[in-house]
Amino acid sequence: MTTARTPLAAESGTFSLGDDLSVHRLGFGAMRLTGPGIWGPPPDRREALAVLRRAVALGINLIDTADSYGPFVSEELIAEALYPYPAGVVIATKGGFQRPGPNQWVPDGQPDHLRAAVEGSLKRLRLERIDVYQLHTPDPHVPYEDSVGALVELQRAGKIRHIGLSNVTTAQLAQGRQMAPIVSVQNRYNLTDQAAKDVLEVCTRDDLGFLPWFPLATGELARGGGPLDQIARRHQTGGAQIALAWLLNRSPVMLPIPGTSTVRHLEENVAAASIRLTREEMEQLNTASGQETTSLP
Repeated sequence: MTTARTPLAAESGTFSLGDDLSVHRLGFGAMRLTGPGIWGPPPDRREALAVLRRAVALGINLIDTADSYGPFVSEELIAEALYPYPAGVVIATKGGFQRPGPNQWVPDGQPDHLRAAVEGSLKRLRLERIDVYQLHTPDPHVPYEDSVGALVELQRAGKIRHIGLSNVTTAQLAQGRQMAPIVSVQNRYNLTDQAAKDVLEVCTRDDLGFLPWFPLATGELARGGGPLDQIARRHQTGGAQIALAWLLNRSPVMLPIPGTSTVRHLEENVAAASIRLTREEMEQLNTASGQETTSLP
């Protein structure tokens, strides 16, 4: 497999979150730097810290995390590894879940919870202001405008620079944008799950960053001899890296944030930024995944 030999630099292109945060389009998701079930510390703390430092050394300057990863562990590791943060590094974190235990996620969009979550993230990340703070999920028991409203208040107080939304519908995105400028959306999106295509279309149209979570999923497309396997062999890489290259080609606002707990896998993922898929290869993957076009308008 190919590995990254040079810094990411401009290979993935750049994108502006708001009008002041320029990031390389391939970021890093820090969820996997925790224990099993996204709970507790990582099995190898030294390797987790090395992954974060290597990511920045390779040119990644968008690090995505959440207070619920661990909980708290991911944010603490980021600060331990990277503080004081190099110029240009953008930390995006999220709040809106309670974590009763491993693999357990309970929405909590109460304004009081979100205010406490922001204060906790500021302390753990050693920041005075969070670059991008995302509402992790709508809470069905809390009016959506109350949850977003709490973040708007925190933004006015100078504790949040930009607001992002996660796991939203187009209607929820529109509602949030009526209350404040929204710079990004983080929804599940990959070769095998494109249910959020309508949200991506809005983001593409309006130049909002789209951070696809679970970006490496390939499902049945990864079977030997299939289009994904054939294309990966042609580029002398793995199916996961082709899946990332496909995402980067899918829309100019796409900001994949693949996560890993090893430096080796990190370097393989970064190498995906240099893969140039042909129009024919994009059409093959789109057809295999049930899509009809090579890119969004």
